[in-house]
Amino acid sequence: MITIAPYDAIDARGLLKAAIRDPNPVVFLENEMMYGEAFTVDESVMSMDFVEPIGKARIMREGHHVTLVSYARGVKHCLDAAANLEKLGISAEVINLRTIRPLDREAIVKSVKKTHRLVTVEEGWP
Repeated sequence: MITIAPYDAIDARGLLKAAIRDPNPVVFLENEMMYGEAFTVDESVMSMDFVEPIGKARIMREGHHVTLVSYARGVKHCLDAAANLEKLGISAEVINLRTIRPLDREAIVKSVKKTHRLVTVEEGWP
């Protein structure tokens, strides 16, 4: 089973289309707190052919001191933390997992090999 947890409009549009086309069962988790958020998107995202690959993480911000990994709303917290860390001279790489299953371990490992530090951020549901 595939589990998708989009962060922004790009993820939501591209991954929902991929989920509909996938022959396997797909769980598509949306965080209702993100419904009011506005995101700028490139014109290519509005194309009828736009689809994002399932199982591929997206690097939201390049960095070399620490890797911050999350999905859905947690990505916003990571981006905010990275901005605050930058003020302290710390460069944080932010990875948006986009899919929890399958997990893009390759993207995480590649980033950690570069930064040597990993912080995971998630929001548990009560």
